[in-house]
Amino acid sequence: MFEEKEPELPEFLVAIYRHFELQYPKFHKMDNLSKLGWLANEILLQNGFDKEKYKPEDVGIVLSNANASLDTDIKYYETTNTMASPALFVYTLPNIVIGEMAIRHHFKGENAFFIFECFDAGFIEQYVSNMINNNILQCCICGWVDVLDKNYNATLFLIEQEKSANSVNFTKENLTKIHQLQNG
Repeated sequence: MFEEKEPELPEFLVAIYRHFELQYPKFHKMDNLSKLGWLANEILLQNGFDKEKYKPEDVGIVLSNANASLDTDIKYYETTNTMASPALFVYTLPNIVIGEMAIRHHFKGENAFFIFECFDAGFIEQYVSNMINNNILQCCICGWVDVLDKNYNATLFLIEQEKSANSVNFTKENLTKIHQLQNG
């Protein structure tokens, strides 16, 4: 009798990449945090997002997590026993996931990566609202992307200054509800 084993995170991420028939050669070189954030962003933007209505500097990215780049940091540290891996070293900063998302879509707006014990919807709502309300950004991708060993989580939100017919109000309460639905 076969015991069905859940795929390891790297195989799972590649399966998602193939399922959505994405084409981006850099994907295979990314660490798990960047792959997870990049894939979540691709899925978020695939239906209904018109990036042509924005200048590159009008679209920003604000992410957070609990573990920074610790998953990759541990893997990188293990390579220092023999020959330290420059390919892994590049990913020993958590904000690299933002760079991978921005490069893919040519986003050049404000970006930031914050570390919290858990998803802080109030902080994200306040920080992003400030940039949207003060015309620093017209659009922002924000949320939570976290990976550590076999634990992973991604919840991203697309916030646009101009509301659409299917927009959900950008509030702490709605961010919290949606994040909990994703993880509940």
